[in-house]
Amino acid sequence: MAFATARSLALKGADGHVIDVQVDVSPGLVNTTIVGRVDKSLSEARDRVRMAINNDCGRWPATKRVTILLSPADLPKTGTHYDLAIAVAVLAADKKHEELTPDLLDGWAFVGELSVAGGLRPVPGVLPMVIAAAAHGITRVFVPEPQAAEAGLVPGMTVFGVRSLAQVSAVLRGAEVPEAPPVVAASGTSLSTWSGEGRLDDVDLADLDGLEDVRYAVEVAAAGAHPLMLVGPRGTGKTSIAERIPSILPDLTIEQSLEVTALHSVTGVLPEGSGLLRRPPWFAPHHSASAASVLGGGTGKVRPGQVSLAHHGVLFLDEFPHFRSDVIEAMRQPLESGEVTIARGEETATYPARSLVVLAANPCPCGNFHGLTGGACECSEQQRAHYRRKLSGPILDRVDIWMEVRPQGRRGSSAWGPQPESSADVRARVAEARQRQARRYAYCAWLLNSSCPGPVLADRWPLERDGQQVIDQELATGSLTRRGMTRVQRLAWTVADCAGVERPGRREAEIALALRSDNAARTLPARVVGAAS
Repeated sequence: MAFATARSLALKGADGHVIDVQVDVSPGLVNTTIVGRVDKSLSEARDRVRMAINNDCGRWPATKRVTILLSPADLPKTGTHYDLAIAVAVLAADKKHEELTPDLLDGWAFVGELSVAGGLRPVPGVLPMVIAAAAHGITRVFVPEPQAAEAGLVPGMTVFGVRSLAQVSAVLRGAEVPEAPPVVAASGTSLSTWSGEGRLDDVDLADLDGLEDVRYAVEVAAAGAHPLMLVGPRGTGKTSIAERIPSILPDLTIEQSLEVTALHSVTGVLPEGSGLLRRPPWFAPHHSASAASVLGGGTGKVRPGQVSLAHHGVLFLDEFPHFRSDVIEAMRQPLESGEVTIARGEETATYPARSLVVLAANPCPCGNFHGLTGGACECSEQQRAHYRRKLSGPILDRVDIWMEVRPQGRRGSSAWGPQPESSADVRARVAEARQRQARRYAYCAWLLNSSCPGPVLADRWPLERDGQQVIDQELATGSLTRRGMTRVQRLAWTVADCAGVERPGRREAEIALALRSDNAARTLPARVVGAAS
């Protein structure tokens, strides 16, 4: 029987699926058919694969009917990475190639785009595909040579980085591997010598003068990954504060590194040869960015947006009220559940988006309003009210920490008082606080306080009685919603973790309420700010 099956992978959101590429070569009307809910790029594979086989590895069965099924047939399939699996399945199904038999394809996965000369080209998403292959028991995979290091990040996987279809055939048959030209690099090339990403490498929290209360709020936010809102006149340092938050975050764990690297691989922004991404990512989309850019989506294949690329890192949305209203409202889901679901036509994809979200806003459109007198603000009260209405109540209720950033006088090197702490010192405390959370949630599906479900938190890790009473009073007066109460409880636990307190009580609850409140009259206790400085 002229039939063979090769395996490749499909990505749907953050889930990987093994695809059986089944090929039948039989007598009949000469034709090549690809079925199984394929898109245009896959329909064009018949021409790429035919030329690749003819030019590099034998002859295409030009006198036969070739039927190619990508199974399961109900799963939408897109991309050019199926080329290699289609080619080897055609070769194995065609009886002219007697040395390459269908049984030799068992246990392998094939990923790669083919050129008409039979050479391989890199494709996006190799790492998550190989992770999916390993999860389904596949232990051997062929990938384009430049992406062998990326695929090799998956433990227990035997990776063959190859240059051409002929080399793949030779490895499968146990024959001598022929020479082939090097794989052409991915087409994306930076036109500038400086991308701007490295500018955050040398920033440090010690660069900022004053702002002790904001420093403490940032430390708590980093320790528990709590959403943070910075409000203040222009030029007070909101952006500078946000840019230094990655410097106080600990390195990613191996599991987190794999997740983040896989998301960057899917989007095609993973630098060639970069290996695992060990530092928390930083993304700061412009306020004119579309919903597809920030949240994910696009035409054709659904791709993750910057909210998912910042997973386990920092997403900074500066000038948040100036973002499009659909972007602002769509932020509800990642702020609440730590994931984002995108639906486009018949395709639905869910991506993780559990990042530290930092929002920044001016108090008015011109950005000059501050103090009781309004400062140099030229906006009318109507303009200020319209500006504030852009932020809906449900969005604001999902922000854990509110902090007003006030203008600061310059502190000289000989000024009285302690010098600002470095990012390394603060990062050590943040790492210690996260370790306490990891021990507490050792057998749970979450790692940090901001992700702990409210009912579970109240049942298994309640606050001390006096601490809960403080929160209940705020709930009774209407100052807190039920959602807000849960967020204050999570925040109190993070405050306790930062201070090394076994269980949060009244003091931790009061600090959590002060961090949560957007009321300028409620400030952090001086002893807390002093301890953090």
